[in-house]
Amino acid sequence: MPHIHSFAPVSNADARVLILGSMPGKKSLEQNQYYAHPANTFWRIMGELVGAHPNLPYEERLDALKFSGIALWDTLASCERKTSLDSHIRKESANDFALFFAQHPHITQVFFNGSKAEQCFRKFVQAKQALPLLEFYRLPSTSPAHATMHYEGKLKYWLEKLLHAGVKLNTC
Repeated sequence: MPHIHSFAPVSNADARVLILGSMPGKKSLEQNQYYAHPANTFWRIMGELVGAHPNLPYEERLDALKFSGIALWDTLASCERKTSLDSHIRKESANDFALFFAQHPHITQVFFNGSKAEQCFRKFVQAKQALPLLEFYRLPSTSPAHATMHYEGKLKYWLEKLLHAGVKLNTC
């Protein structure tokens, strides 16, 4: 089973919110881009909320996230996984969140893009790393594997949570 590694975080010093996935899928790893699978709705949602439209060049999408106060990363630093499914993740190791939050003191809220990101964070990070006082929220996964909620429902939920967090939205 292949051993894979996550990407570096996307952030700037004044980020207020951290969005965490579990681990990039095969398409993302191939393209070296977060949420690269065309059926993943992350960039479509971020396009509507903060102007990080999927048709923009990748670096411009990342800049739009940073301008809005959003940092982006994955809970896991590495793992073994034979497919892109979170259920196939094995032999996990977490990223260094104590260091990350020390370098990003304005982040007060963490949003998990799906349940696996949250489960891994609680298991491998929360009880084992020194963290500041944070609020945690699980958002509906943008993955194409999470088909139980339609796009409009996901968008509404993401909008409500990011608005509450004080993210600079381009919809309000």
